[in-house]
Amino acid sequence: MMTKEEIAPHVLEIVRVLEGKLTEEKIENDLSTYLNTYRMSLEASKRHIVRKYGGDPNKLTKGIRRMVSTLGTSEQTVDILVKVISANEREIKQNDDTMKTIIYGVVADETGSIQYTLWEKDKCEMTPGEVYLIRHAYTKEWSGQPKLNIGVRAVIEKQNKDSVNLPDGTVPEPKQVSSQPINAQIGDLKENMIGLKITGRVLSIRPREVEANGETKTVFSGILADETGKIDFSAWYDFKLQENEVVTIAGAYTRGWKGIPQLTFGEKASVTRPEIDFPDRDSLDKGTRCTVEDIERRGGSADTVIIGSIVDIKQGSGILFRCPECHRPVMKGICQTHGQVTPTPDLRIKAILDDGTGSMMIVLGKELTEKLTGITLADALEEGKTIMDFDFLGPRFEKKLLAQPIEVRGRVTSDEYGLTMTVHDVSPVNLDIAKEAEDLISKVEGF
Repeated sequence: MMTKEEIAPHVLEIVRVLEGKLTEEKIENDLSTYLNTYRMSLEASKRHIVRKYGGDPNKLTKGIRRMVSTLGTSEQTVDILVKVISANEREIKQNDDTMKTIIYGVVADETGSIQYTLWEKDKCEMTPGEVYLIRHAYTKEWSGQPKLNIGVRAVIEKQNKDSVNLPDGTVPEPKQVSSQPINAQIGDLKENMIGLKITGRVLSIRPREVEANGETKTVFSGILADETGKIDFSAWYDFKLQENEVVTIAGAYTRGWKGIPQLTFGEKASVTRPEIDFPDRDSLDKGTRCTVEDIERRGGSADTVIIGSIVDIKQGSGILFRCPECHRPVMKGICQTHGQVTPTPDLRIKAILDDGTGSMMIVLGKELTEKLTGITLADALEEGKTIMDFDFLGPRFEKKLLAQPIEVRGRVTSDEYGLTMTVHDVSPVNLDIAKEAEDLISKVEGF
């Protein structure tokens, strides 16, 4: 149980983020309730309170600040303190043919410098010589090097100029990324890694025909797994891969789809069949348990298991109606693509799951929504017709699910708005507090 003195600095931070909308006493009472009654994590409690009163949870300090020298080429969430070395404006054409002004240049800290792009000019002037704390930025690969991207989710705060002291007033050399081949496990993989050597068991494989450079080629796609996770792969050469065999692939690289790393290798790669003890198919076919923070660091995951608590039920949860052709939600029987249609009813939950290390959106389809809530689509439709309101389920879901621990398994994608899991399985979790405490003590005593 956190004391009043321990809670105090977090109360002040929430007051800052909410810009004085509530008194410190009210926030302290709410925070104490979430922490000591609902047993939610500190970070989850703070985010829930800020969101509840109309604030932006992204403005809360994450508490983990990175140095330029530690950045890779596919970091999904970066908090960093840097001095602006240069800032230039440029106009770019967007997909709708309108023009947009961005700012680009170089920023640095004591460990190195890095190129950046600020995609929303109104966020900050990025004045050379000034120091900024940038939160929720991300990196991408550019010419083999990491580049800092400051997108719509980013929060930028000006800091004291003395908070970053560059060596002798000079700009450190740009951060360099090694291109040497590396041995890696699947759980360590991110987008845009090269020269990889991976050992895993082939869980599935199938050939498919694709058009490339004006000719038809056969690509062998499947899933590779080790004890740290799973990854989709594409082999652009027939290595005679067989389902369930263990292989070592050298000379592979990764690309990404919505943050999920995907393994690619061609005829220049080598594939061997090592005779080693390796986890069997059944154990590898289970989702790998990890945290939201782990997923943020990787960028996404093909199959993962996370335990957390639902802290917010989003709009769009409950009964919805879909186009029978494209399955997109429709309004008043009108599909934006197919016009007037006879919609098909559906049921879903869109919610925010928090595990104490971070939060993400989760989306549950009809079967899983019925499983988790005990409310069937048929019963919901009947009640909705009776009361002439199909939006009644949101508050009911909140009452039933908020602050309840659950285990979800699914595919996690990411974009500039954050992580989203398409849930494939869900189950309530009955936490054994005594066992959890015993395990924690054992871990601490092991250090």
